[in-house]
Parts: sequence; structure tokens; C-alpha cells
Amino acid sequence: MEQFFGFAFTGLPYGCTYALVAVCLVLTYQATGVFNFAFGAQAFASAFIFTWLTQYKNWSGFEAFLVSVVAMGPLVGYAFDRLLFRHIANSNTTAKMVCSLALLVGIPSLLPVIFGPQNLDATATILPFFNPNVVYFTLAGQPINGIDLSAVSVTVVVLVLLTILLRYTALGLQMRAAVESRRLVQLDGVDGNGVVAVAWIVSSFMASLAGVLFAPTFGAFTQDDYVTLTVVAIAAAAWALLRSLPIAAGMAVFIGVLTTVLQGYISPSSFFYATILPSLPFIFLVGALLFLPKMRELDASRDPLATIDPPPPPIAAASRAPTMNRIIRTLWWIVFAGFCVSMLTWIPDSWTTVFNNGLTYSIVLLSITLITGMAGQLSLCQATLAGVGAFTAAQLATHLGLNLLVGGLVGAALAAAVAVVLALLSLRLKGLGLALMTLAAALLFDATFFNETSITGGPQGISVQAKWLGTSAFFNFNGHAMFLLSLGVLIVVVFLVLLVRKGTVGRNLAAMRGSETATAGLGVNPSWQRIMVFALSGAVAGIGGLLHSLEQQVVSPTDWNADISLVLVVLVVTTSVTTVEGAIQAGIGFFVTEQVLTTVLPARIGGSSLTVVLFAFGALTYAAHPEGVLEYQKRRHTMRFERLFFAKEAEAEERKAARAISTSGANG
Repeated sequence: MEQFFGFAFTGLPYGCTYALVAVCLVLTYQATGVFNFAFGAQAFASAFIFTWLTQYKNWSGFEAFLVSVVAMGPLVGYAFDRLLFRHIANSNTTAKMVCSLALLVGIPSLLPVIFGPQNLDATATILPFFNPNVVYFTLAGQPINGIDLSAVSVTVVVLVLLTILLRYTALGLQMRAAVESRRLVQLDGVDGNGVVAVAWIVSSFMASLAGVLFAPTFGAFTQDDYVTLTVVAIAAAAWALLRSLPIAAGMAVFIGVLTTVLQGYISPSSFFYATILPSLPFIFLVGALLFLPKMRELDASRDPLATIDPPPPPIAAASRAPTMNRIIRTLWWIVFAGFCVSMLTWIPDSWTTVFNNGLTYSIVLLSITLITGMAGQLSLCQATLAGVGAFTAAQLATHLGLNLLVGGLVGAALAAAVAVVLALLSLRLKGLGLALMTLAAALLFDATFFNETSITGGPQGISVQAKWLGTSAFFNFNGHAMFLLSLGVLIVVVFLVLLVRKGTVGRNLAAMRGSETATAGLGVNPSWQRIMVFALSGAVAGIGGLLHSLEQQVVSPTDWNADISLVLVVLVVTTSVTTVEGAIQAGIGFFVTEQVLTTVLPARIGGSSLTVVLFAFGALTYAAHPEGVLEYQKRRHTMRFERLFFAKEAEAEERKAARAISTSGANG
């Protein structure tokens, strides 16, 4: 028994740190209606700044704490509210999720751009409350030092103060009322924006505090450790139904303690130690989504003024004057022909690789166009599905000698099957619930299948040899052959997506975005429609994953992990998630931007990190421009051009578009 309690007490500091972030999630969701995925990134940023100040600038722990936690945490939270989330309607769940995901992706990528590559020692991240080198007392044979005592005592004090604030003060009551409808609270004479700002300030302070408390438990300072922190907090908040602070904190502590207890009793060389333990937070999260009925109601809008929000604007292609449309189509074909001729003649090999990567990524991004642009559902596991397709084909080629292109079809079918399983598990989930389910699936694959050397070949991946493509002279694996192959597959996928959009499935999905209940009343089965679009999206992602791995000449688990899934969403949302050209522009634009920045900027800045930052900032405009910032600029400049040269036609099209918007708003 003493051994059991020794293992349990070891997990208390972890659990308390998890509890702080879990409470942040619940507090922000209850007070603002935002499920902030970026709290883990905020925790990482504060810990990064704290460690950098103490390790490289020789600041004292107290000085670093004042800057990175007391000042930086609340200021960042206030900025998020004032500049971003305040301008998003309570009913627009997708916009809130996209913006928080953009912050989750962008903040960690921004730090190396500002500070350059840093070799930080996380053991230097010590809060100035207790001496980390002193053992204050012993519990069940487990020494409790200053780090452990800081984590537990600080968490208890913060949670007690927060409970008093929410339950026994007028401000706490106003916070809970603001999430129902900030506008109704303002009609009652309360400064709703100020109340929400306080909630952001408090929760961001707690996230920063959790990040600094969490850092000393790891010798190396990496973002991956904070992914675990975030996922455990999300699982605990889910079991609390995003409502109860005590339940969220208790579940977080329970998961932390259970993890260390199992680590103590399970042999490190066993299969369960390598697979089940890393998957424990994801198992808890999936369990909450499947077995708690109220998790299915997360996106049910409770704002009685939600219907006054305007509908999204039409895309540029739908509002162009006929003459302008013909001109753009002609120019498009000219540019396309010039691009193909250039790729096969004078473009150097280094840039051929860049464009080939962009074409293959475009195929994967088209899977997001299907699932998010058409079905209106945010999936955070598309890179995982791409990896399933790529690894399946590589394994079939390695062990059976199967042609990779044939194996790619098998991989696409398996990726579609995995997507169907996800669809079946999440039939009653939508919006935030579905996003959490797909995120859990992506992280679960990272911790299990993609972490298994026999499947992925380890960190170095599986080498893709040209001979697997056959002995034909065409498939000699040079840049031109890869371009023709990628372009041919991309064209087929584009026509498939357009066919789905214009067909019965596309119209049904469009109707479901308006109202699933009304669509079901017309005899359409929403569950079957969702399963079909998930399967198709998975197959497209699987094919794109194989082609991208062919260009890289290796199938690596780092190319298709959960982080890449989040980056993919940020990329396509920045351009346009609702159009085919948006996916293609995102895929090619990402690699072209990365190549240009890597060539122009110093190596210390990092072209890849800055590219992700730029696209993340672009995704932050989703609330104002849900059609995509690039699509918005296209429509804006097209309208200006039309006013100059086709004024009468432009006025007629504008009147037509205005009538369409007013009609859709009245129907909504």
C-alpha cells in the first residue's frame, strides 16, 4: 500500500498542473463561449520566456515570473479578446475554433522566429515560491521537494480564489450570464465586453502559471510536452461537461495520478507501457464524447439574438459579371498551360520539387474542402488519414513487392475505412464535439500506430524506392515524371470534388449546414450523408499522402502527425476552405512561401516557422472573412475591376448577389 501511495503522490504535481489548464478551458468556455485550444500554446510561450530570461539573461526567478506570468499572461489574454474573439458571434462556433487553432499553431512557431533556435533547460524554470533543492517532507516514502510543493499549493490557492470569484461575487454571475448572450447582458446595463475581458485575463494568467509550473518536470524543453498538458486538460474539461470547475480539476488530478500509478506497476518493456499509457488522455477524451450525452449539445446556440448575425458573403466566382468570368477563365487556361510547359522545360530541379510538393499537398487539402467546405464539419485528423494511406502503400510495397500506385489504392480504401469508423463514432457529434473526436483520433494514432517501428520504420520512416513504381521508363522518379503523375491525380480529384458539389450529395450537405432537422424532414438521411463525405475525404487524403511521400522519397511519421493536421486546417482556411482553387492555392502557396523565405532570410529565423506564422495570422481573419482572406481579396479586386470596365454588368450582378444574401438571411 505504501508503494501505491508513493506512486500516487508522484502524480499529484502533474495532476495539479493539468487541473489549472482544465479550469482555464472551463472558465473561458463558460464565460466567453470560446473553447480555447491555444491555452497549451500560451502555457508553452510563458514557460519559454521565463526559462529564456533566467537562463540567458540571468534574471532572478521573481523578475522572470513578473514578466512571463503576471504581465505577459493577462496581456495576451486581453489581446485575444479585444482584437479577435470579441468580434466573433457567440453562435459562430466554427470561427472560434479556427481562430484558436490558428493561435495554437502560430504561437509556438513565432517564438523561434523572434528568438532563434534555443537550447533551453527546463530545469531552470523554477518559480520563486519554494526551494527546489529542499525536501520539505516525505509522504509514503516519496520525498516532496519545492517543485512538487509549488505545483500543489499554488493550484489549491488559485482554485479556491477562483471558486470564490465565480460563486460569491457579482462579477462571477455576470461572467456566467455573458456566455448566454453578451448582447442581452449589455441591454441590462452591464458592461458585457468588460466582463468577458476579465475572464480572458484570469484564464490566461492561469495558463501561463500552469506552463511555468509544468516545465521543471522535464529535462528538455519541447512543445510536445505541452501537447500532453493540453490533451489531459481537454479530457478533464470534457468529463466536467465544460461546466463544473471542481469536476474538471478533480478529473485532471485523477488522470495525473492514474498515469504515474500505472507507470509504477507496468513494466517499461511491455506493450501496454509503450501504447496504452501514452494513449490514456485520448481514451478519457473519447470516453467523454461517446458516453456523456450532454457533450452532443455543445454547439446548441443559447443566444436569442444569434439570428441577427449576417450570412456569409458569396464567393468571387458566384458574383462575377459574365464578361469578367469569361476573361478570368481564359487567363486561367493560359496561366495553366504556361505553368505546365515551364515545369517540363526551364524550371530548375529545386523549384520543381517545391511545386510538386505543393501539388501533392493540394490533394490532401482537398479532403478538407470536402469535409469542412461542403459538410461544414471541422476535422482535425486529415494528416492522420493521409499517413494511413501512405504507410499502407509503403508496407505493401516493402513486404509484398506490390506496385506503389496499386498499393496507394489499397491505402486510400483503408484511410476511407478509418474515416468511416470515425464518422460512426461521431454521428451524434458536430462542431466542437466532432473536432475533439478527430483530434483525439489523430493523437491516438501518433501515440500508437505511428509510434510503432514495425509500421512506420521508426523516426527515419520507410524509404520509398523508385523501382516500386515499375520498370517503365516513364516512372524513373525524376521531377518531371512526378509532376505529371501529381498533376494527373490532382485533376481527377478536382473533377471528383466538383462532381460531388454539383450533385445530390453536395446539395444535401449544403441543406444540412442550414438545418439537419429540416433536411431529414425532406427524406434525406443526414447520417448516411456524413458517412459518405467522411469516406470520400479519407480516400482523397490517403491518395494525397502517398503522392507527397513519393515526392519526399520517404514515408515518415513526422510528416503526418497531429500537428500537421492542425497546420493543414490553418493553410486551407487562410485561402478558402469552400473552393477547389483555395485548396490548390494553399498547397502551392505554402511551399513557395517557405522556399522564398528560406532563401531570403537568415537561417536563425527559419523559413518554415515563419511560413506557418504567416498562414496562422491569415487564418485569424476567418471570423471576418469565412470565405478565406485570399477569396475575399479576389472578390474585392474583381469588383473594383468590374466597376472600371463593366459598370452596368457589375451593378446587375451586385443587385443579384444582394437579393441572394437577403433571401438566405430571411430563410435562416
